[in-house]
Amino acid sequence: MSKLYFLVGSQDLYGAETLKQVAADNKKMAKFMDGKLKDIVRVELLPTVITSASCIEQIRKVNDDDDCVGVITWMHTFSPAKMWIKGLQMLQKPLLHLHTQANEKLPYDSIDMDFMNLNQAAHGDREYGFILSRLRIPHEVVVGYYEHKETIEAIARFARVAKAIAYSKSLRVAMFGNNMRDVAVTDGDRVESQIRYGWEVNYYAIGDLVKIIDKVTKKEIDAKMEEYESLYTMKTKNVEAVREQAKYEVGFEKFFEKKGIGAFTDTFQDLYGLKQLPGIAAQNLMAKGIGFGPEGDYKTSALSAVFMKMAEGVKGATGFIEDYTYDLTKGKELELAAHMLEVSPAFAATKPVIDVLPLSIGDREDPARLIFDSVQGDAVQVCMTDMGDRFRIICADVEIVKQPKKMPKLPVARIMWKLKPDFKTGAAGWLYAGGAHHAVISTALNREDVAMFCRLTGTELITIGDDSTMSSVAKLAEWR
Repeated sequence: MSKLYFLVGSQDLYGAETLKQVAADNKKMAKFMDGKLKDIVRVELLPTVITSASCIEQIRKVNDDDDCVGVITWMHTFSPAKMWIKGLQMLQKPLLHLHTQANEKLPYDSIDMDFMNLNQAAHGDREYGFILSRLRIPHEVVVGYYEHKETIEAIARFARVAKAIAYSKSLRVAMFGNNMRDVAVTDGDRVESQIRYGWEVNYYAIGDLVKIIDKVTKKEIDAKMEEYESLYTMKTKNVEAVREQAKYEVGFEKFFEKKGIGAFTDTFQDLYGLKQLPGIAAQNLMAKGIGFGPEGDYKTSALSAVFMKMAEGVKGATGFIEDYTYDLTKGKELELAAHMLEVSPAFAATKPVIDVLPLSIGDREDPARLIFDSVQGDAVQVCMTDMGDRFRIICADVEIVKQPKKMPKLPVARIMWKLKPDFKTGAAGWLYAGGAHHAVISTALNREDVAMFCRLTGTELITIGDDSTMSSVAKLAEWR
């Protein structure tokens, strides 16, 4: 089970009795937070930091514990910040600065200097906040009494992001084929991706996968078909084409298990040994939390895996999507997003259907795929681009809507949305920012989740939403 350590600062100027009370308060607070957050992470208390040596000792424990995804810090009393410098310089996990108190209300009738010295987070946290800023340590700040619902919700958000960052650092991405020929925005610096986010992105020949697929047994295919039939409605009579996809998925699962893969890409330009472009196989894997990016787009693949991890336990859907075409009816503009095949059934508003229909790209047999209309609601569309000297994340607020009319001749899963604050501003902002046509769409996450991920990973962020204006998005053209 993932955990957050709770590390509290004080000092010994006020005597043993004060430190004894600090320890008791810390224990009570850690127990409360653990009870509230136990479905996401466990919260474990560390000994109080009162010297530089004790800070170093506790930070080493934070770093060395593989179950630890981050640390919550708070200054119960005044804790001179120079004692935190060496420890903080060693820290390798996400950090939350919790600005709170052990007491909610002031005891106006009895307050004295002993109480003031014991409960002075307003003093101590400013000292600590300065050193975090001076050291330029990425961190999150949560302000409020620790028992308040909104404070716990903010800590829970940090916990989910911290878990996603921990997962990111161990993520391995398989590229079956390379980036689509002549395409720019989906490419990127895989070495820098590993340095900054931990993603190990490696190429694998499609033939290595095909060797495993060719050994998939009839029994294994039958079991996968039972899974499909329990989840989806079989519309096609071409069952053999569906069985081919089932075989692919079993092959992918075996390959991923053997190599420790959490995300993958493929490309219609490299299908040697496959009869179809993976359709249901990729869609069903996405529904299970495996990241995906088409045409060799490793950044979207990895980002979708990380964001799906971040969204675990949160109501909603998260996965890959591609910008496709518009309805430009004046005042009612909508975007239709889809892909050739690969949209996660996590977005399905009703039970998806399985069908086998022609695909005009890839030069292979007609592939089996899932077809459905999407859920509705507020969402974020997020993409990552490589700007040469840095990665940039662009996050746009959108509203997923019901499609105005049926699309009986469009044989793919699809999602329709309104851009915010309006079509022209939203679309212009995305273009000025250099946004890609591949992205992650999520009804589970929001802009604050994305912003926190960017703060804690040192990633440049551009946001587009109700607070955007044409003037503000035009200034994005000045970014270099």
